[in-house]
Amino acid sequence: METPFRFKEFSISQDKCAMKIGTDAVLIGAWTPISSEVNSILDIGTGTGIIALMLAQRSFAETIDALEIDEDAYEQAVDNFENSPWGDRLFCYHAAFDEFVEEMQEEKYDLIVSNPPFFTNNSASEITTSRETARLQASLPFEELLHGVSQLLSENGILSIVIPKEEETTVVEIAAANNLYPNKITEVKGTKTAKVKRSLITFQFLQKEIEKDLLILEESRHNYTPEYKKMVAPFYLKL
Repeated sequence: METPFRFKEFSISQDKCAMKIGTDAVLIGAWTPISSEVNSILDIGTGTGIIALMLAQRSFAETIDALEIDEDAYEQAVDNFENSPWGDRLFCYHAAFDEFVEEMQEEKYDLIVSNPPFFTNNSASEITTSRETARLQASLPFEELLHGVSQLLSENGILSIVIPKEEETTVVEIAAANNLYPNKITEVKGTKTAKVKRSLITFQFLQKEIEKDLLILEESRHNYTPEYKKMVAPFYLKL
C-alpha cells in the first residue's frame, strides 16, 4: 500500500485513484477565491478529494459536497474525508454529473469548483490507461459541465475551474451561452520563458470587467517563485 501524501493539516491516500495529486488540483484549491459568505461548496470530479479538503481548510463553509463517478476514486475520497479534521462538513456523492444535477436542482451552491478532464472527444479512440480514461473529456464535456453548473450555482455564486490555455476561448463562449461570465483569469506558466499552459478562471452570472494576471510557478527546476510559494505554503509541509 502506498504511503499517504501528507499536507500540513491533512493527508491524502491515492493508491486507488487513476488520477494522482497534480499541480492543477493544488493550484485551483489554493487559488480559488473564498469569501466569508460562502456557506456551500461543490467539487465536481473530486478524485482523491484534494480540492474539497483544501477548501475545507481555507473556509468555514458548513456544506462541502463532492462528486465522483469512478467507484474506486469515490471510495478513496470518502476515506480521505473521514480521516481529515473536517469530516463533519465533507460529503461525497457517487454519481454521474447529469444525474446529480437532476437530483439536486433545488440545491444551490455558493462556490462550485472543478478540475475537469482535458481530453477532447477526438482523442477517445487513443485512450488506453485508467489515468487517460479519467481525463477523457467525453465523460464530462464542457457543454454539460457549464449547463449543469448554471442550474446549481446560487445567484451570486462563483464557478472556479482550471483548463488548458488553448481551451479558454471555447469555454468562455460555452459559459456565456449559459449566462456565466469570467471575472478573473490567471494564466499559468511553468517558468518565465515557457508558454502559458493553464488558465485559472472564475465565472459568475454577473458580467463585469475581467481581472487578469499571470502566475509563474518556478524560477528554475524545483526552485519555486515567491508568488507560488505564498499561495501553497499553507498546505505543503516543506514550504
